[in-house]
Amino acid sequence: MTESTPSTPSRPSMPDWEKRFRAPRVSLPDWAEDAPDRSLFVSNATGTYELYAWDRATGEQRQATDRANGTTDGVLSPDGAWIWWFSDTDGDEFGVWLRQPFTGGPDTEAVPGLAPSYPAGLALGRDGRTAVIGRSTDEDGTTIHVVAPDGDGRPAEIYRHRESAGVGDLSHDGRLIAIEHTEHGDAMHSALRVVRLDGSTVAELDDTEGGEKELGLEVLGFAPVQGDTRLLVGHQRRGRWEPMIWDVVSGDQTDLAIDLPGDVSAEWYPDGSALLVVHEFEARSELWRYDVASGALSRVETPAGSVSGATARPDGSVEFLWSSAERPPAVRSTTGRVVLDPPGMKAPASVPVEDAWVDGPGNRIHALVQKPAGATGPLPTVFEIHGGPTWHDSDAFAAGPAAWVDHGYAVVRVNYRGSTGYGREWTDALKHRVGLIELEDIAAVRAWAVDSGLADPGRLILAGGSWGGYLTLLGLGTQPGAWALGLAAVPVADYVAAYEDEMEALKAMDRTLLGGSPEEVPDRFTVSSPLTYVDDVRAPVYISAGVNDPRCPIRQIDNYVDRLAARDAVHEVYRYDAGHGSLVVEERIKQLRLELDFASRHLPPRP
Repeated sequence: MTESTPSTPSRPSMPDWEKRFRAPRVSLPDWAEDAPDRSLFVSNATGTYELYAWDRATGEQRQATDRANGTTDGVLSPDGAWIWWFSDTDGDEFGVWLRQPFTGGPDTEAVPGLAPSYPAGLALGRDGRTAVIGRSTDEDGTTIHVVAPDGDGRPAEIYRHRESAGVGDLSHDGRLIAIEHTEHGDAMHSALRVVRLDGSTVAELDDTEGGEKELGLEVLGFAPVQGDTRLLVGHQRRGRWEPMIWDVVSGDQTDLAIDLPGDVSAEWYPDGSALLVVHEFEARSELWRYDVASGALSRVETPAGSVSGATARPDGSVEFLWSSAERPPAVRSTTGRVVLDPPGMKAPASVPVEDAWVDGPGNRIHALVQKPAGATGPLPTVFEIHGGPTWHDSDAFAAGPAAWVDHGYAVVRVNYRGSTGYGREWTDALKHRVGLIELEDIAAVRAWAVDSGLADPGRLILAGGSWGGYLTLLGLGTQPGAWALGLAAVPVADYVAAYEDEMEALKAMDRTLLGGSPEEVPDRFTVSSPLTYVDDVRAPVYISAGVNDPRCPIRQIDNYVDRLAARDAVHEVYRYDAGHGSLVVEERIKQLRLELDFASRHLPPRP
C-alpha cells in the first residue's frame, strides 16, 4: 500500500497475540458503480484505521484520510470522482460529511449549510450532483435533506420526525428515495416509505401495521437498471430475515422463497439479472447466486467460516471478505485470486472453534468455544459476551479471544436470546426484562461449561464490550457467586443516566426494549440497571471507557465507579480519548494488555 507501513515492525520478541493486532488488515473494497476500477477500502496499515483510495487500473493506492483517532465511514460517488467521508471529533460520531477528489486534493464540506449531526444514511446520485443526507440530533430527531440536480446546490429538508429513520437508497435514475422509519415507535422493526426528491410519497410498506406487529423491513437496494422501480427488501414474515422484490410503482411484491435455513440477505448483481445471496446459519455464512428470471439458486463457493462482506463485480465474479476463528481475514475472489493483500507481517493463526448446544430456559443456546491446543480442563475461562444486543458471534477471526487462548484460557462466546441469526423470536425475546433474559442464557452455558469439565468454576471471567460490557456489570451484581472477575469495556453501567446522555437513536431503541422512557417505566429501568446491584458485586472489576462515547457515555460509568469506590471494592478504571472503542492499533493493544494484567493479578490461582 503506497504511503502505508505497519506502525511497529515485526520483532522476534513480539508475541503472537500482539502480531494479530498489528498485522495490516483491509476491508472489502467498495467500488464506484459507473467507474468499477475505482475502489475505497479501510486499512490499519499505518497503525490507525483510515480510508484508502485504490485505482485498480493503475494499481495505485493512496491514503485518503489521516486523523489521530482514525476514520472508517466513507462512500464513493457512483462516478468515482469523489470520496465522501464523515468527519466527527475524536470518535463522538457527531459531525459533517466532507469530500475530496478520488485522485487527491483538499477536503471540502460536502453539503454546506447542514449543521453537524449524527449520520442517518447517505445516498449519492449517478449524475454527480444529487445527494440525499440523513441526520439525527437530540433536538430535531431525524431529518433528511436533498441536494437536487436542478437546484442551487443548497440542501432542502424533505423529511422530519422525532423517531428514528434513515436513508435507505436512491434509485438508479436518481428520482426515488427509499427511507426506513420507525414512526410507529418500534425502533427494532422499521417500516418503509418511498418518496420523490421533493419528499412527496410514492409508496408505503409497513409490516408492523402501525406498530401492532413485531415484523421489520429493511432496504437492500434499488435495481441497478435505468428506470427500474424494483426495490430489494428484507422482511421477517416467516420468522426470519429473507429478501423479496417490491415494485414501488405497481405495488407488486415478489416472494423469492429461498429455501435455506437461517437468515438470508441479498444484493443485486450489477446488471440486475441476479441476486448475490448471503446466508447466515448457526454462526457460519455462505454465498449463493439467485437468478431472478428463473428462480434458480446456485452455490458461490467459499471456504467454511464467515463471510463478513461480499460484492458482485461487473464481470460476474464475486469478491468477499472471509475468515474463520482459526484463519485471519482475506479479501478473496471467485476467480481464485486474493483481491487485496496488504504488505507487512501476517497475522498468526489461532485455534478453531467448537460448537456447543446447551438447553436453556428459552430453547437451545448456541455457544462457540476455543481453548489452547491440546489443553484439558478444567481451565480458567473467559465468557466473552458480544455487544449489540442485535448481533451474534460467529466462526470469524477475532484477535481478542485468540489472545486469551494464547495465555492459557478457554474462551466461551454465547449467542444469547437477543442475538441475531437464530430467527425473529430469538432476537425479540429480550424485551422488557432487558439484560436478565440474556444472563439466564449465559448462566445456563456457564453451568454446562463447568459440568462438562471445560471450565474451572473458581476461575471464571465475565467480559464484554458495549452491550457485552453492560451484561458483564449486570451479571457481576445479579450473579455475584458465579464469577471470579469482570472486564467491562464501554458498558452501560447506570441505565437511567445512560438514557439521559446517549444519542437520540439509542434512546428510541431503549424505549422499544424497555417499553418506554425512565419516566414511563421506572421499575423496568431499575431492574435492568447494573447500578441497582453494584453493592452486591464481589468480584474485582476492570472498566475501560471512551471519554467521547455517545453510545455509553462517560457520566453514567462514573456514577457506577463512584459507588464501587465508596465501599473500597476492588476495581480499576481506564479512560481513553476516543468514543465507543478505538481505531488506533496501539490503543487496542494497550487495552487488552491491561485486561490480561488485571486478570493475572486478581484471578485466584489454580488449586
